[in-house]
Amino acid sequence: MRSNRLEAFSDGVLAIIITIMVLELKPPEDHTLASLWHTSGLGLLTYLLSFVYVGIYWNNHHHLFQVSDRVDGAVLWANLTLLFTLSLMPFTTSWMDESRLAQIPVVVYGVNLLAAGTAYYLLERAIGRIPGQRERLQEVFGQTAKEWMSMVLCLAGILLALLVVPWLGLAVYALVALLWVVPDRRVERYLAATDR
Repeated sequence: MRSNRLEAFSDGVLAIIITIMVLELKPPEDHTLASLWHTSGLGLLTYLLSFVYVGIYWNNHHHLFQVSDRVDGAVLWANLTLLFTLSLMPFTTSWMDESRLAQIPVVVYGVNLLAAGTAYYLLERAIGRIPGQRERLQEVFGQTAKEWMSMVLCLAGILLALLVVPWLGLAVYALVALLWVVPDRRVERYLAATDR
């Protein structure tokens, strides 16, 4: 099967996720910067972090399907699993914001990030099982050290939020996002070299 429908569906779901997250933001009660910060400041920051994460997954998902053009039933289900974990982002972001970064909501947010990372990894593996695509994925992406480091850091953030202080765990989640914001040129180089 071709991947066009899967990509279009995924793009739509991710756009809806971002829309839901922004609708959770509360407008300030007053017309002052102090009111903006007090009413919406933390919400804007947690929204920004979650927006960046959804953007990272959209970007990587797009790159992944630029390289792999065939899907099967396992890929469809792996993709749905990824979309499920990402669809929880509005809930975990809102809970974290409304609790003013309480311990358990920050931990649950980290578990959501870890689940999304795991689901993306499973999606890559499912695509790699399709004949001819494993070699191409290996050629383009090579080692997955960055992916594994991200998952280990997310787990460390969860433990820091649980055992030390929540904001420290949140800082680690932000660090992981920063690792992925740097554009990955491997796919562009591969596409340019192969004229795909």
